[in-house]
Amino acid sequence: MKLALLVIDVQMALAHEDASGTERSCPEAEDNLAALLQKFRQSDETVVHIHHHGTDPEDPFHPEAPGSAVQPVAAPLPDEPVIVKTGSSGFVGTDLQKTLEQNGIERVILCGATANHCVESTTRSAADLGYSPIYAGDAVWTYGIIGPDGTSHSAELIHSVSMATLEGEIAAVMNTKDILEM
Repeated sequence: MKLALLVIDVQMALAHEDASGTERSCPEAEDNLAALLQKFRQSDETVVHIHHHGTDPEDPFHPEAPGSAVQPVAAPLPDEPVIVKTGSSGFVGTDLQKTLEQNGIERVILCGATANHCVESTTRSAADLGYSPIYAGDAVWTYGIIGPDGTSHSAELIHSVSMATLEGEIAAVMNTKDILEM
C-alpha cells in the first residue's frame, strides 16, 4: 500500500503562539514530526506539505504576514509538493486529491497543527475519500479554548477529545513509534 505523509500548517504563526506562552498540548510533536519526515524521506515515500493562507490581512497566516512562513522543522524539500489552502481541510478548494492520485497514494498519515482544526478536518476528508487515514496523535498539537458557554477547555483535553472522536470510525490514531515500525 502506497503511503503519503501530510504535514499540515507547521507555520510560524503557531511558533509565535508558543513563544507567547499560550497553553499547548504535546510538546514533543515537532520532534515526532521530524522523525516521520526523516523516515519518509529516507524511504523515498511521498511527503506533501499543506500550508494555510488566511484571506484577512489581519490573519497571522496571511501570505504577507510573518506567521505564514514555514517552521524550519517542516521546511519542504524542492521536490515535495506544497498545497495552499484557505479553509480548514487540505482537500477543499485545493489540488491535494489530484496530487495524491498522481502519486498512486492509497493511505495518508497526518501530522501538524492544530489537532482539532486543520489536521482533524483533513483527516475527516481523507476518510470520506477512501484514504484510510492514520492520525499521528503525538505529532500533532493544539491549544486550550473557551467554549461558547464560557467554559475553559485545556489543550490536553482538546487534544484527547480530537483523538477520541477520530479513533476507529474515521482514522487509526497511532503514535509515531508505531508508525515508524509499520
